[in-house]
Amino acid sequence: MINIIIPTPNVTITKQVDPQESNIYGFTEFHLITRELGGIFMFYNDKDELLFVGKARKLRPRIKKHFEDTVSPIRMHRDEVTKIEVCIVEDPVHREIYETYIINEGKAKYNEDKVFFRQA
Repeated sequence: MINIIIPTPNVTITKQVDPQESNIYGFTEFHLITRELGGIFMFYNDKDELLFVGKARKLRPRIKKHFEDTVSPIRMHRDEVTKIEVCIVEDPVHREIYETYIINEGKAKYNEDKVFFRQA
């Protein structure tokens, strides 16, 4: 049996209510997320339910893209996201393993690929 321990998030940002500064869907602290390093990211709702898990070679641009482009799996659910957790994971093989594991252990609501559980 393989024992996988999910890394502790390096950065957590939360949605602001009525933000006064520049924001994307209420998130004002994207600058805290590394632009250059790779890792995994998790989107949660206000009930702390896991909505979506992804991986990226460069985290900040990839996460922002989920809030901007028209083909993101969360495009219809962007308003639900209230917290983003980011874990730095430089090794691409490790990113792949963590992403698949977290999707299935956390039963991520909007992931379509790499799902081995059935949605209720």
